[in-house]
Amino acid sequence: MKLSFSTLGCPDWTLNEIIAIASDLGYDGVEIRGVGDEIYAPKSPEFSIKNIEPLKAKLADANIEIPVFTSGAYLVDNPSLNSAESEVKDYVFLASKMGVKYVRIMGEQTPVPVCTRPDNNTLSESIISLCKFAAAFNVSLLIETNGFLADSAIMKPFIEMIDQPNLGVLWDVNHTVRYFNEDPAYTVKMLGPHIKHVHLKDSVRGTNGIITYMLAGYGTLPIKEAVSALKEIGYEGYISFEWVKRWSKGLAEPAIAFHQFINYMKDLIQ
Repeated sequence: MKLSFSTLGCPDWTLNEIIAIASDLGYDGVEIRGVGDEIYAPKSPEFSIKNIEPLKAKLADANIEIPVFTSGAYLVDNPSLNSAESEVKDYVFLASKMGVKYVRIMGEQTPVPVCTRPDNNTLSESIISLCKFAAAFNVSLLIETNGFLADSAIMKPFIEMIDQPNLGVLWDVNHTVRYFNEDPAYTVKMLGPHIKHVHLKDSVRGTNGIITYMLAGYGTLPIKEAVSALKEIGYEGYISFEWVKRWSKGLAEPAIAFHQFINYMKDLIQ
């Protein structure tokens, strides 16, 4: 297994700083979810046509990989579905130029399940169309365990019904545990062959039901159990630290959080 962190955790850093610090701390990769003030990576100057090749060389020199471009596109109950599909295509174009294998997509917009009667026909048609588009660029789409799709009993038959070779699952451990009370061993048993990337951040749920994010090992999320379940299936992909500093300014600073996470995780993944 390899370790990365999402740029959600360092919204005030430049891409040069992100790459340098990731390398210094011993990470294998950096998941891109915005850089600086620009959340939409295809519009970021760092990923402009003129900067692509120098950036690829810089990443190679630092021995840092981009495992996934994390779009914000959601495909369920989206009044601007055409725009969401265009966003996915923009990210696929960028991934192809950068030699990145994966682009993240979502069903629902929010982690909390809202849609009780999902229109799976519309969702599946959209995903099948986007998968076929991405396949032409040698890019795979990863649909996140987010919203109602964090229920493995829904995700498993859904993704198998779509049956596209370049569609996988991005497992957000917090979502499956906190919203559907899934044991990690159960989630991996259900979704294991489809899991291509993992989001991880520790958390606690208060008596009021509110989820608070914590540094790794300081919360109650079953992190060790999740890693153990992934080991059981021979998972060799990334576990990516999704420290949502961009959305929650009160969280610990990235220099602290990134250092603490890799120190906590490096022994677990051996």
